[in-house]
Amino acid sequence: MIDFGGWDMPVSYPAGTIKEHKAVREAAGVFDVCHMGEAFLRGPRATEAVQRLTTNDVGGVAPGKAVYTLLCRPDGGIVDDCIFYKRAEDEYFVIINASNRHKDVAWMREQIGGMVDLEDVSDATALIAVQGPQAAAILDGLAGGTLAKVGTFCFTDTTVAGVAVTAGRTGYTGEDGFELACKNADAPALWQAIIAAGVQPCGLGSRDSLRLESRLPLYGNDLDDTTSPLEAGLGWAVKLDRPWVKAGGDFLGRGALVAQKAQGLTRVLTGFRIEDRAIARHGYAVVDRSRPAGEQTIGTVTSGGPGISVTGAIGLAYLPPSYAAEGTALTLDCRGKDVPATVVKGKFYKRA
Repeated sequence: MIDFGGWDMPVSYPAGTIKEHKAVREAAGVFDVCHMGEAFLRGPRATEAVQRLTTNDVGGVAPGKAVYTLLCRPDGGIVDDCIFYKRAEDEYFVIINASNRHKDVAWMREQIGGMVDLEDVSDATALIAVQGPQAAAILDGLAGGTLAKVGTFCFTDTTVAGVAVTAGRTGYTGEDGFELACKNADAPALWQAIIAAGVQPCGLGSRDSLRLESRLPLYGNDLDDTTSPLEAGLGWAVKLDRPWVKAGGDFLGRGALVAQKAQGLTRVLTGFRIEDRAIARHGYAVVDRSRPAGEQTIGTVTSGGPGISVTGAIGLAYLPPSYAAEGTALTLDCRGKDVPATVVKGKFYKRA
């Protein structure tokens, strides 16, 4: 158990990180993610408020859809990445990162003021994620057949093992599965029912290795207030010219992102693989020894670890675009030792 954003969280259960990781890739695993924050935005102007806050076209989707998006500052820096659930034109549910809960809620209230009623329900809400190729079938069996037809990044209200939940077909592992939001008091019964169905409990270690293989960013490592969605490779979640904008609307950070796109990026989040035994960790320098002394550091590793479902050690680093082409040879300073690495484009692991 370790401290994680003020919560006591398991690094792993008795099976260990590698077995937990493989369970999610091959069958199903369950994660206690009750540390995540949750809030409702309600009112006649809810869609207007959400369109102002988010980079993606959250307000433009149909009710029943979940949308990955970013909250940006006016300078384009990322306040957080989160998932909005559109329940109706006048009601949205949002899941936010645990360490950013109070920051996000304060930011949203500051930006949208009296446009909408914003209720932080984090302390009353539990969240359990079930992930893996067998996750949907297992949960569908516990939900009386109500989940099988729920599409990716869609959600529904149902009961799982007798517990009322909002079930979103979303996740943070690169696999199929659901995230289940329920009342705190109901969470132990729901957790035990999922375990009893044969699902492997998984901790933070496998959650991190799974998300890294799938190149899913972690706020505080790969994203923060100084990084932009375009630099982070999340331009697909930024709709600069969505219908809302064409109709005269705007969203926070749009001007800065338009300018950044026009001027060109000075750094991009880049994936790399190490073939030898070394492992790159957060904060390690990426260097170019051909440059003059004092100018050799060209970037910094933001995430890194051993590959479990893929070969070699893998990681992410912000680098100048000229070093980010696929196959480019890199040098990592791993605690004083130069280690060769190679740029990898796209995800390290992608499910069939």
